Amino acid sequence: MNTKILSNFGAYIKKLRKEAGLSQEEFAEKLNIHRTYVSFIERGQRNPSLLMLFKISRVLKLKLPKIFEFDK
Repeated sequence: MNTKILSNFGAYIKKLRKEAGLSQEEFAEKLNIHRTYVSFIERGQRNPSLLMLFKISRVLKLKLPKIFEFDK
């Protein structure tokens, strides 16, 4: 169950990132993290912290609750 949640969340973040016109490298740079960490999140292999989720929402110019709409 948890891996499905992380996989679905990661796919949604990838979709939002692409809609924002950002490559993984650009996204990672704006988040001040390594590109491989972005890849891990998007593949559902990492469970990002609340602080990272906040940063992701800011970079994507979305309110924090919007990034949790992956399960709709």
